[in-house]
This record gives sequence, C-alpha cells and structure tokens, in this order.
Amino acid sequence: MTQSLQLPVDVSAIQTLLPHRYPFLLVDRVIELDPNKRVLAYKNVSCNEPFFNGHFPGHPVMPGVLVIEALAQAGGLLTQLSGALGGGKDGESASGMLYYLVKVDGAKFSRMVVPGDRLELEVTLKRTIRNMAMYCGVARVDGEQAACADIVCAGVKA
Repeated sequence: MTQSLQLPVDVSAIQTLLPHRYPFLLVDRVIELDPNKRVLAYKNVSCNEPFFNGHFPGHPVMPGVLVIEALAQAGGLLTQLSGALGGGKDGESASGMLYYLVKVDGAKFSRMVVPGDRLELEVTLKRTIRNMAMYCGVARVDGEQAACADIVCAGVKA
C-alpha cells in the first residue's frame, strides 16, 4: 500500500533513512521526489564545515569527492523514500538495506563550491539490477552546474 510523503523531508527524517552522521551527512533537505525516478535535495554549505580547515586555509573549497558523496547520499534517499512509499521494485522495500558507493563514472567538476553556497542535488535513477542501483547525478549552485557523475551503489542486508 502506498503511503503519503510530506515534503520537504528534513534532516531529522533523513537521519532515519541514512546511516551517515556528522560530519559526513551531506544532505540537509529533500524538496522533490518522483518515486523510483528522481529526487531533488539540498546541502547548505557552511563556513563551519570541518573539511574547510584544511581544504584550503584562507581559500575554502568543498572537496569534489564530497560533492560526489552528497549526490550518492541523495541517490540513497531516492531509493529509501521510494521503498518507504511502497514503490520498490515488485513491491519490495529498501528498509533493512545499507547501500554502499561502488563506482563513479564520468565525474566532472565545473565550479567550486564554497561557504555560503546551497548545493542543489538532482539525482535520477537510471536502472536497478538485483541489489545495484545506477544513478545520474548533477550538483548545482544557483542554477549553475558544479559537478556531475554517474554513480553505482550496491545494497547489502543491514
């Protein structure tokens, strides 16, 4: 049975869906969801992020690998929220699974992400094969692409 979802999904609800915690939870809010198809989420980039201490002193830039990780986490939320709505493949739920990033293809970085930016994370599910999910992700700041990548995650029983 399909349940309703109240958008936006805030960080408290996100923490019930993803195992990540500070300082590695990189999604603050989900604002759009098309189950099993697409998710749009935000990461508010603060000057207080711990990685800015060393990347780079006096010229803070969010590491590109963390932008890709934020896209992967948004993909995980797409899968988890779709399963919670009863929209899993053949009615299966994503609950009880942990998803690990296993592959990144075609990563491109077009713009630096700096303190004060709101990173918009748009992730589309390309396909699922058994316990694998293949996503296409684009990260933007103020409508301008900052990064993109094709991402593969594998699910294992928690």
